[in-house]
Amino acid sequence: MTKLLTITMNPALDVSTAVEEMRHTSKLRCEPMQRRAGGGGVNVARELHRLGADVLAFYTAGHSTGRMLFSLLQQEGVPCHPFGISGSPRESFTILERSTGHEFRFVLPGPEISTDEWEAALLEIGNLCEPQALVVASGSLPPGVPVDFFARLARVVQAAQGSLIVDTSGEPLAAALAQGVYLAKPSLHELRDETGKALDSLYAVRDTACEWVQQGKARMVVVSMGEMGALLATGEGVWYAPPLQVVVHSAVGAGDSFVAGMVWALAAGETAVQAFAKGVACATATLLSTGSGLGDMAQVLELLKQVRCLDQFEDLMLPL
Repeated sequence: MTKLLTITMNPALDVSTAVEEMRHTSKLRCEPMQRRAGGGGVNVARELHRLGADVLAFYTAGHSTGRMLFSLLQQEGVPCHPFGISGSPRESFTILERSTGHEFRFVLPGPEISTDEWEAALLEIGNLCEPQALVVASGSLPPGVPVDFFARLARVVQAAQGSLIVDTSGEPLAAALAQGVYLAKPSLHELRDETGKALDSLYAVRDTACEWVQQGKARMVVVSMGEMGALLATGEGVWYAPPLQVVVHSAVGAGDSFVAGMVWALAAGETAVQAFAKGVACATATLLSTGSGLGDMAQVLELLKQVRCLDQFEDLMLPL
């Protein structure tokens, strides 16, 4: 299987809990807390490890929070490569309101990373990247890291004869697309932000994703649309996957699991459509977990039986 490497420049210690009801100015008695290592690429690596893939998680880390991230990944058995920085990784908080089922997510900014640190990180990633490797750059960039970091990373990966998968947003996404990547996975919200278009129908999303492929921004584009399903565009065609009907417990990490499922399949030599189906199954399995938990292999394989990837589909109106 192709070597897999995930990149997380802004990892997080994910803390999750639940309360009966969110009320301002009141003391809210929380249920027992869960702590997990998080951040885009870290979550991708955690899911890939659960799927039995050979993956290495590169992430920036320092101080006590960094040591806790390392300990949590060690407990899960995820091979990791922490890259030392002077700052401490951020924490993120997720609170489930039991009375409504609503989930509140509080995301803190990451530490300031110096020019010397991010340049050294880029060199280190280049040393880790092997020919034919699939490299996943996922999540946000912390303060101090330039918005074209993922574009620079794309050049490093291409020079090492690897392929870059990008799951980010805003200016970092735009810069990466301008450089050209192997696979891009924006959400519908991120696609709207990037294009400045309403994209209020499935066909509008299809047309935009196809444009990105035709323009060489990405060889494959996957758009996750939450309760409206997901869409895949490649040079060979377009497929739509309707959502699976499940009871959602938490959306944390679902997008990362989608990426992990696709990378898992692509590394095994499966087709883009087969990888798309596994991405849908992995994301759905994670929706069934709580907090920043992830789905497991048994759930993924069971859900995979229900996934439909349609090359002929009707237009749908999408919520704004």
